[in-house]
Amino acid sequence: MEKRIYPAAIEHVSSPPPYQPKSFMDAREAIEALKALYERNTQFLRDSFASLAEGEIEHKRFRAYYPEVGVTTSSFSLVDSRLAYGHMPQPGHYTTTITRPDLFDSYLLDQLTLLMRNHGVPITVSESETPIPLHFAFLEGTYVEASVADRIKRPLRDLFDVPDLNATDDHIANGTYEPLAGDPMPLAPFTAQRIDYSLHRMTHYTATSPQYFQNYVLFTNYQFYIDEFCVHARNLMADGGGGYTSFVEPGNVVTKAGETMPHDGASPTRMPQMPAYHLTREGHGGITMVNIGVGPSNAKTITDHIAVLRPHAWLMLGHCAGLRNTQALGDYVLAHAYVREDHVLDDDLPVWVPIPALAEIQVALQEAVAEVTGLSGYELKRIMRTGTVATIDNRNWELREQRGPVQRLSQSRAIALDMESATIAANGFRFRVPYGTLLCVSDKPLHGELKLPGMATDFYKRQVAQHLTIGIRALEKLAEMAPEKLHSRKLRSFSETAFQ
Repeated sequence: MEKRIYPAAIEHVSSPPPYQPKSFMDAREAIEALKALYERNTQFLRDSFASLAEGEIEHKRFRAYYPEVGVTTSSFSLVDSRLAYGHMPQPGHYTTTITRPDLFDSYLLDQLTLLMRNHGVPITVSESETPIPLHFAFLEGTYVEASVADRIKRPLRDLFDVPDLNATDDHIANGTYEPLAGDPMPLAPFTAQRIDYSLHRMTHYTATSPQYFQNYVLFTNYQFYIDEFCVHARNLMADGGGGYTSFVEPGNVVTKAGETMPHDGASPTRMPQMPAYHLTREGHGGITMVNIGVGPSNAKTITDHIAVLRPHAWLMLGHCAGLRNTQALGDYVLAHAYVREDHVLDDDLPVWVPIPALAEIQVALQEAVAEVTGLSGYELKRIMRTGTVATIDNRNWELREQRGPVQRLSQSRAIALDMESATIAANGFRFRVPYGTLLCVSDKPLHGELKLPGMATDFYKRQVAQHLTIGIRALEKLAEMAPEKLHSRKLRSFSETAFQ
């Protein structure tokens, strides 16, 4: 019988030297300390993996921890009640783990500055008790040859920490997190490991790096809109940028302002499931556009991940079924309420939770429609109707027995139906990301009005460019607002995290 050789037992855990907590009254200094600690600990894991691949004895476990930000307040503070975030709801000790402080530099600067200003307390940087999974320690774009992993005889889980899905959840954002007695309260809506998980998924689904995502996001369910966005962006770059600094396409293909050809990246051989395109500005102040395809599952998936970047607004631009006889093909629908029959968020956000319209978003969209179409006031009602949008998970809903869905739609006063808008709005509400919806009527199935092939071609040529221009203009209007004025108090619950 062949003799089996078992690996030697793990002797001890190897980690970087302990990090002594440091307190700061300057947000920039605190962020630089976070960056140094994060870089030290992730570099330790990368170096340890490399040493094992070179044949080092595998008798120890390698572990390094995420940085942590902590703040303590002993009193209720009188803060600016107009702010939706930037203050702690009650005295206590609050913490959050931090990942990729380089990527979140401007976000952390805003959040920490507000905390210091509103409470007058120092920020403490320390090591958390949450290990960094090896998978999340590799630099973005790192490719590990299979042969390297094959030279390591032990399972990686014996030697390094791996993602712990039992601790990677949305309890804080969902409002269901209950800290144990004596535990600190959460300072941010997402933990470091939850963020890392989404950053990796984002790259997978969109084929662009998280560093290129902007704070103002357009979602669409049609490639026509993406094609038009690309034409618009390339023209901007050729003309000097118009305030934007670059245009980034899947594969991290970058065209800089003032150029007509990309200078970096490589287009993927196959397009990803939900490709993303980015018109960048300094401080992530530009516009990202994502083709989410069809269906509420895609809509939930991508917004679950983009939410960790804490964008300032996202809008849905797409086509819908017009439900009223008075609507015409090409008319616009500005959603101010939603019927949620998509079901993908039922476990996270019950259907009895109302999804309110946000005044800042609604005003920006209506003003953009007026500017682009040249219509205003009562005349604007000729081409745009404000009302309830229904989102359903059955693309062929009109084939069902009519008394069911049609009666519900009539009772809800719905004026349009699609498969994604309510999902995007509901996840915006859930994750405290300002949201809005402007749809274009592309057919009227209840009235037998469908596009013929020739009509469809003309419709898309004429309407998509105008619709996209309206969406871009609306986001540019929102970008002119200070973020603290855009983030609505409507999105905050009784007890909220201090970080937006």
